[in-house]
Amino acid sequence: MKEKIANILKTVLVLFLAVLVIIMMLEIRKIQGTARVINYAGLVRGATQREVKLEITGTSDDEMIADLDDILNGLKYGNGGYSLVSLPDRTYQNKLDEQISYWNKLKEEILSVRENGYEATDVIAISETYFNVADETVTSAEIYSERVAGTIRVVEILSILDIIMLVLIIIQQTIADIRIKNKNKVLEKKAYVDLQTGLPNKSKCEEMLRSCEYITEPMGFVMFDLNNLKLANDTYGHAVGDQLITNFARLLRNSIPSKYFVGRYGGDEFIAVITQTTKKEILAIMEDVHSEVKRFNENVHKVEVSYAYGYAFSEDYSECTMKTLFDKADKHMYENKAIEKAKLKVTAQ
Repeated sequence: MKEKIANILKTVLVLFLAVLVIIMMLEIRKIQGTARVINYAGLVRGATQREVKLEITGTSDDEMIADLDDILNGLKYGNGGYSLVSLPDRTYQNKLDEQISYWNKLKEEILSVRENGYEATDVIAISETYFNVADETVTSAEIYSERVAGTIRVVEILSILDIIMLVLIIIQQTIADIRIKNKNKVLEKKAYVDLQTGLPNKSKCEEMLRSCEYITEPMGFVMFDLNNLKLANDTYGHAVGDQLITNFARLLRNSIPSKYFVGRYGGDEFIAVITQTTKKEILAIMEDVHSEVKRFNENVHKVEVSYAYGYAFSEDYSECTMKTLFDKADKHMYENKAIEKAKLKVTAQ
């Protein structure tokens, strides 16, 4: 349930982030060219005052008037030779319309100045009013720019928070996945571990034996069978029999190097798989097992550990599999068991 909620929340956050990106792109598009607009709106304000001063002093400049017309037209419609944009802000557009209206009045007064002299006109008063209106136009453009920039900052903050939440959810899910994998590994390990001895259980042994691949490296397979388990159970009880099994498992694991596989195949049967080996090494390991068991039996007072074993070596058989080695080792183990029983009968007679 938590995973489902986390996935839903993650989807919502991704969609929200996509919306924020779109908003960001639209706002950036709005603000593109705004700085240039503010710059030229201020420029036209100052240039107009310079034009008025030139006309008052009797210096006409029709080229400057044409440039001012072009700039104002560009500010209004986003065209002309100055690569200006038209800001989509009502306040700014209203102020710009007012400025253009006063500019047209001012141009009429400039023509009157040329004909009658500036003393007979209202050119200075109109230019003062024009300057104030132009100043308000610049201010409205700046306010618009700051508002868009503020929106972009808010979108940036929301995007960062959204990304942080996404990262936290991903981290949380990753940690949860790792925990689940670890739990599964523990459960899997428990499913393949014999609880009594701690060795790999029959399921693990059979999984290994199911391999149909031919063995291509020197390998030895040893089958062990614990003797007298039934006698121990019948004579001393199952607790002693269980302890006998546990003792034998520990003796095998202590005497066979840890790099090799040792597992409990059945109630009193154990197997060992010795890789990259020779017959001589296998016999040496069997001697180590015998010595370990002998030392144990010297200190035991109830039931001694006795076992039969048989081994098979991969190089003795062509195209053999793990199952081939298992069958051969099992056969040899029973042959060894029969020999030991025969020795006991002779000793008893």
